[in-house]
Amino acid sequence: MLLAETLPEFAQELQRLLRAQKPELAGQVPTLEIVRGCGCGDDFCASFYTQPKPNGGYGPGHDTLLLDTAAPGMLILDVVDGLISFVEVLYRPDVREKLVALGLQI
Repeated sequence: MLLAETLPEFAQELQRLLRAQKPELAGQVPTLEIVRGCGCGDDFCASFYTQPKPNGGYGPGHDTLLLDTAAPGMLILDVVDGLISFVEVLYRPDVREKLVALGLQI
């Protein structure tokens, strides 16, 4: 499922933040797919993979990007070889409720 279709407001927020902080990644947002939830089960988490989950760590080419958002909660991206691979969304019940309603295991 496409992030932009599933969570359009969140996708717009993410794209806006990336344009301001890491513009070379912003163009990926319209085509990001929610591949699976993180599966941690924490009630404050709404994180999801946008690429297949790796076996173990990401390895070389991995970078972590903390996005500076005015909204409550935290947004942290795992970027692997220039591709957004994981979107860590913490303390955002608005996002969590929508993903859980869609049957995503978070």
